[in-house]
This record gives sequence, structure tokens and C-alpha cells, in this order.
Amino acid sequence: MIIVLAIAASATAAGYAAVQRLAHPQPVDHVAAVAGAALVGFVGNELVARYRIRVGRRIGSAALVADGLHARTDGFASLAVLLGAAGIALGAPWADPVVGLLITLAILTVLWQTAREVGRRLMDAVDPALVDRAEAALSSTPGVLAVGDVRLRWIGHRLRAECDVVVDPASTVVRAHQIAVDAEHSLLHALPRLSGALVHPDPQPRDGEDHHAVLAGHR
Repeated sequence: MIIVLAIAASATAAGYAAVQRLAHPQPVDHVAAVAGAALVGFVGNELVARYRIRVGRRIGSAALVADGLHARTDGFASLAVLLGAAGIALGAPWADPVVGLLITLAILTVLWQTAREVGRRLMDAVDPALVDRAEAALSSTPGVLAVGDVRLRWIGHRLRAECDVVVDPASTVVRAHQIAVDAEHSLLHALPRLSGALVHPDPQPRDGEDHHAVLAGHR
């Protein structure tokens, strides 16, 4: 959340500075040096941003992804300086503040992406694609006749699952337990960041019984 606030502060500062430059134009000296420094800043920040975002998504760290997006906003700020310097060199002093306003919009876009990702993690939201993958892994487990509720939540950088599966009512306790263990192993292979799963086997309902009612009764 602190990173989100920092990006919001960057957008506010960039927008304010651009408006001030539009209202009160100021000369820019050493345009070539400014452009060179801006180019180095943009390339460096973008490389750092890509690395942090990639690693953050691989290990399931929303904070590291947000930090990578924050580095990208710094790169956008450097890009604004570079484009503004190019405009000034071409004889358009208004280019600097106009580009600054455009970059402010880009930073606001990054702010929205970051706030959404961090907000989802704070609310224990999980990508629906992960739930679909978990259901497919459970369905493909030998002995699982149907899949009931599948619940995933984040605990730090790791996922935890709670699932209901339907098994043959004639199965012994040992067999039902083995099916649950096999289903957990299937989940661990399908979801690399899954730390563990609680799989509850329920007997297949008899003719005329409602499947969801049986699951609710056992819970």
C-alpha cells in the first residue's frame, strides 16, 4: 500500500510540475546532457521494472510486482524528460510540459494496475484461472467422480486450498483417504505456488439425492 501511495504521489508531482511549466515556461540549459541522463534513467528503470515484475509473479509476491511497477513510473518520468528535451531541441519549448502531462496519464495507468493487484491480494482474491486449473487437476485424479467446492487463498507468497471431491460410496475409508491424497498431489503439480491442500472426500449421492445437499450435510 505504501508503494501505491508513492506512485500516486509521483503522478501528482508530475502533473503539478507540468501544469506549472505550461503556466510559467522556463528555459532549459544543457539539453544534450539532460537527454543523455534521461535515456540512461529510462532504460535502467525499465530493466529493473521488468526483472522485479517477472520475479514477483514467479514467487507470488504482490509487493515485489508493485515495486516493479513503481520502478516503471520512474522510467516514465525519465522518458518525459527525454521527449521534452527532444522537443526543446526542435524549437518547441511547450513540448516539455505537454509530454509531462502525457506521462502523468501513463503513471496513473500504472497506479490503477498496481492498486488493483495489491487490492486483490488484500482481499484474498485469486485469479479465476488458478481455480479452473485446480478443478481440472482434481477431475483428472483417478477415483474422483466429481468436484465440489474449490477454495483457494493466499498466505504470504503461497497458496492454500480446501476442496471437496466425490468418490464411490462403496470405497473403504482407506481407499477414500488415498484418493484424497492423490488429489492433493495433483493439485501440488498443477499449482506450483501451492503449499498444501485439504481435500475432503464425499460419497457419491444415491439416486434421488441432491449432490449439493449431501456435500452440505457432510460438512
